[in-house]
Order: sequence, then C-alpha cells, then structure tokens
Amino acid sequence: MPLKTGNCLLFLIKINKIKTLKSTLFLLAFLFFGCTFTAFATEPTEGADEENPVDVMIHHICDANEFHIVGDFSIPLPCIAWSEDGLMFTLSSSFEHGHMAVDGYVLDHGVLKKIIGDDFPKGTVAVSFVHAADDHHSNEHIHSDSSHESSKNEEHVTLVKYGDTTYELEPSKALQSMSASWYDFSITKNIFSMLLVFLMLLFVFSKISKAYTKRENQAPKGLQSLMEPLILFMRDDVVKPAIGEKWKKFFPFIMCLFFFILFCNLLGLIPFFPGSANITGNIGVTFVLAMFVFVLVTINGKKDYWQHIFWMPGVPVAIKPVMTIIEVMGMFIKPATLFIRLFANITAGHIVILSLVSLIFFFNMSFGTAGAGVAIGFALPFTFALNLMELFIAFLQAFVFALLAAIYIGTALEEHHHEEAH
Repeated sequence: MPLKTGNCLLFLIKINKIKTLKSTLFLLAFLFFGCTFTAFATEPTEGADEENPVDVMIHHICDANEFHIVGDFSIPLPCIAWSEDGLMFTLSSSFEHGHMAVDGYVLDHGVLKKIIGDDFPKGTVAVSFVHAADDHHSNEHIHSDSSHESSKNEEHVTLVKYGDTTYELEPSKALQSMSASWYDFSITKNIFSMLLVFLMLLFVFSKISKAYTKRENQAPKGLQSLMEPLILFMRDDVVKPAIGEKWKKFFPFIMCLFFFILFCNLLGLIPFFPGSANITGNIGVTFVLAMFVFVLVTINGKKDYWQHIFWMPGVPVAIKPVMTIIEVMGMFIKPATLFIRLFANITAGHIVILSLVSLIFFFNMSFGTAGAGVAIGFALPFTFALNLMELFIAFLQAFVFALLAAIYIGTALEEHHHEEAH
C-alpha cells in the first residue's frame, strides 16, 4: 500500500494549496538576514598570541573575515566597510594577513578594524602590529583622539605602527561599541556559512516540494524519504502537542528554527572549508533566534496569557504584585535561556575538542616527540568520541530549541476555562 504520509505534508510543500512552502522559505530568509546583522557580536581576544593555546582556541571559535586553511594560506572573503570617508570594498587577501593596511583598515587576527587617525595615508601601505605593553614609544608618538583615550591604559590593546607613529584600532559599531565611527558589512565566516545553510535549505525544501508534486500518494524516495521522518516527528510529537489547534499557523516557523539550527550545527562540525564556522556558537546569532521567538510569543499572547502574568486568577491579592514581578521577569528569562543554552552547549563542545587536540602540541613542546606520541594516543580516541557526541548534540540542541519555542508559543495561545474547571 503506497505510503500516504505525503498528504500530511502538503501544507508544507504544496504551493498550490496552503502555500506554506513560500512561508517557510520567506522565514528562512528572514532568519538568515536577522542573524546576519548580529553575527559580528563576538570578536577574538585583543592581542591574542598565536603561541598561546587558549588564544588559538578562542581565535578558532570566533568569527573572522577569512577562512584560515593552513599556515599563511587562507580563503579570502569580501571586506565591506562604511564610514564618513565613504565605502571601502576589498578582499581579505589584500591585507596580506595583517601586514598591509587598505584605506585605513587592517585585519587584526582575521577581524576587520579601522585605524584611528586622519593623518593615516589612504591606499595600500605596509604596517606592523605591536601591543600596548610592548610599545616603547612615548605618548606623543601614539595617535589617538579623545574618544579612545582610555584604551591606552589597557595592556592588551593591539596597535598598528606606520613609520614612527603608532595608531590605535577601532572595532566596528556593534552592541558593545555603539560609539564607533564606522560600520562593518563584510561577509565573514559566519555570514558566508549562514548564506550557505540558507541555500542548502532552499534546495532541500524545493526538491521535496517537487517530489511530492510529481509523486503524490506514492512512497517517499531519495531525499524525500530522508526528510519525511524528521518533518513528521516534529509535526506529530512536537508542534501539535505543544501548540494545539492553531499549530498549522506556527509550524513553518518551528520547522525553520529546527532545520536552520540543525544545518548550522552540522556545518560547524566539518573542520575544513566550507565548514568550520561556529555559527550557533556566536551569541549574536542565538540572541536573534531567541528574539524571534520572544516577539512571536508576545504579539500572539491571548487574554488569559497576559492575565496570568499581570493579575493571575485564584491567587491572593496580597501576593499578586510579587507574582507579577516574577512572571514579567519570566517573559525575558525564557528567551534568555534559549539563546544562552544553545550558545553555551555548541561553544563548549568546540572548546573541549580543541583542548584535546592542543594537548598534542603542548606535550610536543614540553616532552618532545615521545610526549607528542603519548598525547596522540590519548587525544585522538577521545576526540573521535567527542565528535560523535557533538553530532548527537547538533540534533539535540536544534530539537530542544524548537521544542521550547513551540511550548512558549502554545502557552501564549492557551485559553483557560476557569469557570468550567471550578
């Protein structure tokens, strides 16, 4: 008997009926562009030392304007900046791994930064990096305007030297540096990878749509048979029980969350290009995903939802103000737990794996070749096991995020019948 579960997915993949595929693709685009504007929230540690294993690990899990492959070989990405001086567009390879400045910009450990100083020459010029603690020039040789005066007292600040003058660097305008004078619109590793995930999902859902259109009421085949169990599981065991009667309205959004996070997690497990980007380990990306859930819950909250927050029934009047404060805090704590959980779990997994790999180099420096051999025998099996665990966590974290989002939405839509219950 032909498998007819395909009919259950027509609201997702058949454009000529409920047209939910269009909604799904639109939401995927919305998620991608929303996360794009906050993907620069995490930057490597200032003045990271490549010989320090901790700095190397932080450098690998943070965003960058290039894909570092090995040694000095990197795959360049577009660097786009806007300031009062106008638009700057070039490839990251133009900076020659930080040895060159282009129109007043440099790459500091793979991150685009602007040189502070109107007297710095335009065009492409050779520069060298120094740290504030290592610079022996007097203060008059360090160029800085008053708005960045306090940064000279921080020993970890990275400086750029051109000729006899040392210049400070300014990161782009973001949540942690709103006073910056320029904007960074570069295609970084995270942006590139999110765009790749978006195109992959667009291809997958389009292919499934064509398969169900051409092979209606037939057993699934190929990619269709791979994706159908996931979609049916999310529909029957997550979205329907959590949201209730109005599940169809929110099903495309929950599916977008699940597959977007899943594909980002899986792509981050690939240690080489086009993988290796730590997308969901960037707190800006997970923050935006959680804010989408928060906004959706807030604008769809029913009367009973708000009543149970601001003046909950069946509770003594004396403690209602205290309960209201707790419930209002809960409105913001719920999305906070969403983005912190996803960010922390994915980042922790990458750090543990990198820590095990770094043991090989640490033992090699401390005990020579014999120590490196011992470390390899110890680290490789654990690294392989942790990679398998990370594969499971990639699915688990996508599922948990989607499940909690569906529960929060269902809570906002729930209608209580207090009289009937009484």
